[in-house]
Amino acid sequence: MLPTYAQTSALIRHRRSIKPADLDPAREVQRDLLMQILEDATWAPTHGVTEPWKFHVCTGASRHQLATQLQQAYREITPPAEFRDDKLKKMGENPLLAPVVIACVMERNGGAKIPEIEEIEALACALQNLQLSATAAGLGGYWSSPPVVDAASFRDWLGLRLADRCMGLIYLGWPKSGFSWPRSARKPVETKVVWR
Repeated sequence: MLPTYAQTSALIRHRRSIKPADLDPAREVQRDLLMQILEDATWAPTHGVTEPWKFHVCTGASRHQLATQLQQAYREITPPAEFRDDKLKKMGENPLLAPVVIACVMERNGGAKIPEIEEIEALACALQNLQLSATAAGLGGYWSSPPVVDAASFRDWLGLRLADRCMGLIYLGWPKSGFSWPRSARKPVETKVVWR
């Protein structure tokens, strides 16, 4: 049975970015639930059905490897005058704050026929599906897109081809006990619509 329009609308409006610090790193997200969420992601629109997504899922000890790679990438791409110890520390800590971190890659599968922007847009749609599905399951999620994901060492670690791009990291987990789901607002839709 399909959800009602009201249920779908409520889910969309309920989704929020929940930062890694607000997630419970000790509470595991079951693999079968993760696979359902990732399956939902793959039902995004995709021109030519190229399905230009690849999900590198880090749980358990692999989060430490991710943290090490992020710190290495930060050292690699940051000019000395802009280097900040607090940012380096954050790169090493954030992956350990959430029980699941997913490096989300746009794989160029459509060749020259499908413009790169359309593959990026398809991945963005997939990540919205992922976040909505996670929200419906009660999980918190946060999409982070730090510049380090495009560093050569990080790309090599993911095994990316020249045309592929890591579009960011999704942190997933159960909100900590006592966490209050954030509220938000948007400007009136009338200010964003032009009737012709």
